[in-house]
Amino acid sequence: MEILPFAIGLCVGAAPLLAALYLQRRDRERTLSEMEVRNERMIQTARDEAKSTIRQAELRCETDQARCRETYEKKFAERKGRLGQREEKLERKLDQIEEREQNLERRRADLERDRTELEKQSAQNKALIAQTQTRLEELAGLSHEAAKSMLMDEVKEEARHEASRVLKQIEDEARSTAVNRARDIIATAVQRFSGEFVAEHTVSVVTLPSDDMKGRIIGREGRNIRALEAATGCDLIIDDTPEAVVVSGFDPVRRQVARRALEELVSDGRIHPARIEEVVRKSQSSMDEEILEAGEQAVFDVGLHGIHTELVRTLGALKFRTSYSQNVLNHSMEVAFFCGILAEELGLDGDLARRCGLLHDIGKAVDHEKQGSHAVLGGQLAKKFREHPTVVNAVWAHHFDIEAGSVYAPLTNAADALSAARPGARRENVQTYIKRLEMLEQIAEGFKGVEKAYAIQAGRELRVIVSYNRVNDEGSLILARNIARKVESEMTYPGQIKVTVIREMRATEIAN
Repeated sequence: MEILPFAIGLCVGAAPLLAALYLQRRDRERTLSEMEVRNERMIQTARDEAKSTIRQAELRCETDQARCRETYEKKFAERKGRLGQREEKLERKLDQIEEREQNLERRRADLERDRTELEKQSAQNKALIAQTQTRLEELAGLSHEAAKSMLMDEVKEEARHEASRVLKQIEDEARSTAVNRARDIIATAVQRFSGEFVAEHTVSVVTLPSDDMKGRIIGREGRNIRALEAATGCDLIIDDTPEAVVVSGFDPVRRQVARRALEELVSDGRIHPARIEEVVRKSQSSMDEEILEAGEQAVFDVGLHGIHTELVRTLGALKFRTSYSQNVLNHSMEVAFFCGILAEELGLDGDLARRCGLLHDIGKAVDHEKQGSHAVLGGQLAKKFREHPTVVNAVWAHHFDIEAGSVYAPLTNAADALSAARPGARRENVQTYIKRLEMLEQIAEGFKGVEKAYAIQAGRELRVIVSYNRVNDEGSLILARNIARKVESEMTYPGQIKVTVIREMRATEIAN
């Protein structure tokens, strides 16, 4: 009885909870139903969009296919048209080839007919020539071989006379053009050596304490450098070379004056036009004193006296001149010693010979200022300052500008050759010297008929001995010229090389 009221109370108390649970369940079911409907709509929408996308893609593909098909068809049509044109050209070419073949066949037939006719005519001509030859032999009383030998002898004699005439004409032309040829040889020699010579002997480098000094040397609007170039006669090259200025000029004395003046200006620091002129005059005076001292020292070392002061000063200027890298003053002193030794060995006046040797190249001190060879200028200087006539002639004739008037002229020439051509005198070591001599002999021995060749006089002369029975007198003359031309074309050398061809016959018999 007590349980019933409790159960009733429990049911009454749980009714709201059950109602709430029921309502909540119904809401969930409704929400699920709405979500299912919404999902179905979304799925359907996605399917519709996918179908639309697929359709659009299919349409684009069809459009692209149609465009590609149209493009390919157009290209195919163009290629087909080009192929058709090529076929037409090929057909025309085939027609031309066939036409040419027909023309060739016709020409071949014509040539064959002409060849047959020529053979017939040639046979007729041979028969006529045989008849004519027989008739001529009967009339002349000579056989064919005898007439041929006589004709050959006449042709040889005529050719020999013609060759002699041409050879004499060539010799005359060579004599008339000797001066021009000599100038060409000198110009060629200068060109061979100019690159190395100019780079080393026409510029001087002045070292600066800093690159700021370059601006002071140039000056405002370039007035300092213009004043320095005008006062010295040299060019100043101021470039990107760090802490250096290049003094350029062909006159070595002026270049030395410019270098000294610039060094003093740089060390002093006062650089302006008035100061530049003062320093250049001072450097010029110092240079004149040094030149005179160098000339006096050279005269003293050689052991001479009584030479005019101007000649001594001109001689001292050779201290700043070089020839093939050989200092001209040292070379002149060396020639003087050689001349003295040779003269004393021959029983001649050694002092007079040394005087000739010391003054032989004095013209090189003024040859850049006056026209003419240094030998002529040197002879004129010696004559001007009343040197001995033998000395004047030796100086003037040491390069064969005039005839030698005494034995001292060829003596000076020989001493000059000894000093210039000895190994090491003109930047040529022993190996190069020996190689040059060997090359001279090899060039000569490469000609036909040459038995032996000898390079003598330090390579200044080439003696060639030829076979007597293989080279005649005229051939010796031609051989000497050919060897000289080959030496000129294949070798580089200072001065000249004399080629002498020797041909002799020796008959030996023993009497028992």
